[in-house]
Formats: sequence, C-alpha cells, structure tokens
Amino acid sequence: MFALSLGLAGMLAAAQIAHGAPQCDTREAVTALLADRYNETRRAIGIAGQSAVMELYAANETGTWSITITLPEGQMCLVASGSNYETVAETPAKGDPA
Repeated sequence: MFALSLGLAGMLAAAQIAHGAPQCDTREAVTALLADRYNETRRAIGIAGQSAVMELYAANETGTWSITITLPEGQMCLVASGSNYETVAETPAKGDPA
C-alpha cells in the first residue's frame, strides 16, 4: 500500500510538471464547480502520502472525470481530468475463489 501511495504521488508530481500548476481553491468551491459545471459526483477516495486525501469524481452522463487532492488546510487541488469515464465490474484476482 505504501508503494502505491508513492506511485500515486509520483504520477501526480509528473502531471503537475507536464500540465503546469494544479488549480486550487477551497474544497467547497472545487466540489461545487465539479457538481454544477460537470455534474460529477465522488466515486472513490483514498489517502495520498502522509496527509492528503485523493478523490475521484465522475459523471455517468457525460463521461467526464476529475482527480483531486485535498490538503490538511482544506485547500483542494484539481490534478487531473479527462473523458470517457466508465464504471466496470471488479474482476476477482487470479486464483481468488470469489
């Protein structure tokens, strides 16, 4: 799990370098923007690094998606976004009797 957090942090850092500084505001303002403009709702959540919260927002109707990071101070940053979001059924791991 720690390696996954490090990998995510590396991907986010690379995305910031490739696309410039992330867009940040209060958590309330960013979630309102995602809901009002893109009709996106939260689909997943996780801890990134030591103290940040990563969230995935998406809209079934349009297929748009956004990944955000919320810092302990309450600032939320949009770090990635895209299109063609699709929910898929989880596939059990190989050898898993489920």
